[in-house]
Amino acid sequence: MIELQDCLGRIFTRSQLPLGLQQQAQTLSGMIEKKGKLWCNRCGQVVNKEKQQLPIGAYYCRSCVRLGRVRSDEKLYYFPQAEFPKMNVLKWEGRLTDYQAKVSQGLVEAVAKQKNSLVHAVTGAGKTEMIYQVVAQVIDQGGAVCLASPRIDVCLELHRRLQEDFSCDISLLHGESEVYFRSPLVIATTHQLLKFYRAFDLLIVDEVDAFPYVDNPMLYHAVTQSVKEQSTIIFLTATSTDELDKKVSKGELNRLSLPRRFHGNPLIVPQKVWLENFQKYLNQKKLVPKLEQFVKKQRKTGFPLLIFASEIKRGQELAEVLQSYFSSENVGFVASTTKNRLDIVEKFRQKEITILVTTTILERGVTFPCVDVFVVEANHRLFSHSALVQIAGRVGRSMDRPTGELLFFHDGTNFAIERAIQEIKAMNQEAGL
Repeated sequence: MIELQDCLGRIFTRSQLPLGLQQQAQTLSGMIEKKGKLWCNRCGQVVNKEKQQLPIGAYYCRSCVRLGRVRSDEKLYYFPQAEFPKMNVLKWEGRLTDYQAKVSQGLVEAVAKQKNSLVHAVTGAGKTEMIYQVVAQVIDQGGAVCLASPRIDVCLELHRRLQEDFSCDISLLHGESEVYFRSPLVIATTHQLLKFYRAFDLLIVDEVDAFPYVDNPMLYHAVTQSVKEQSTIIFLTATSTDELDKKVSKGELNRLSLPRRFHGNPLIVPQKVWLENFQKYLNQKKLVPKLEQFVKKQRKTGFPLLIFASEIKRGQELAEVLQSYFSSENVGFVASTTKNRLDIVEKFRQKEITILVTTTILERGVTFPCVDVFVVEANHRLFSHSALVQIAGRVGRSMDRPTGELLFFHDGTNFAIERAIQEIKAMNQEAGL
């Protein structure tokens, strides 16, 4: 049974609320007519009248139907957010670098002025720690904060870390999560923001360059509708988007840059390695001899090896072939379809798995100390330049080993590879490294 307090700051369809709560809620039209078109009032998308009409004549929104069907003949119900008790929530006792502290202070000032901001921080800059001060400040004053990301894995990692560093309740919300409970700090996938209405004093959107957030109007709408009228939005990214860059140039966003990693060492610049006939050999359940030699050489170091494949099927096949070639190694594979993904990732982190083959599902949001990275078929269309930058960022994140091997195997370079390398070099240059 849903409780009133867990409804505060959230929006519902009629079927999602018992009558008693409906009577306590405020209402919005399910849909609005604007410029001759019908718009969903929850997700902000146009309703196709020809294809989205019910037998009774009313219309429904197909774009956000997974969250409960919005109908033109029904109201939406929402509950105004209430303040939380003032508290002192930050337990973290670490120290920020001078670069991190500068960004952290910039965010505190942005919230004070209610100025939306973009933090462009290289992978491994320690951007999570940089937001601690501003998050704690808002919560300590009784406000509500949400950290959102397009990726479930990123949300899970954030939830794990913030539970250690903050003393308040933290709710985690994604497609497969437990039932939501009201808390001053929410960690959610960006789609879940559609369940909130004027809820947050501070919204931090991480990994804004990642699918499915980038260039998704519905998720942009979710961000703006989930915050209070007097609020602040902070975007975090390692590779900015054209849309965000435009907002910076127009003065709609304040840009803060952190081009240096927390340990002060440069980003690892990928090395391009020509590799032909990868798929031909794989079809025969073999490794290209050149790739076999590179793997042999890397395994002599004893450091874990993370290998990115372009597609799930190829990744599975590559993992099987690697296991047959390197029987003394424990080879694992993870993709979006892997049910025990978290267990496998943790085994790799603990070095129980020594070679892990993956897809872009692990391009961001996870940290493996002292890892080397190979990208096979780096010129494949599924490896965007932002994905390659993120993948590159898995290397050299440890204070104990700020270096590492980063190889892009290809049979013909492309724009994504070259732009990724150019961007990494530019960030190193901006950092004076």
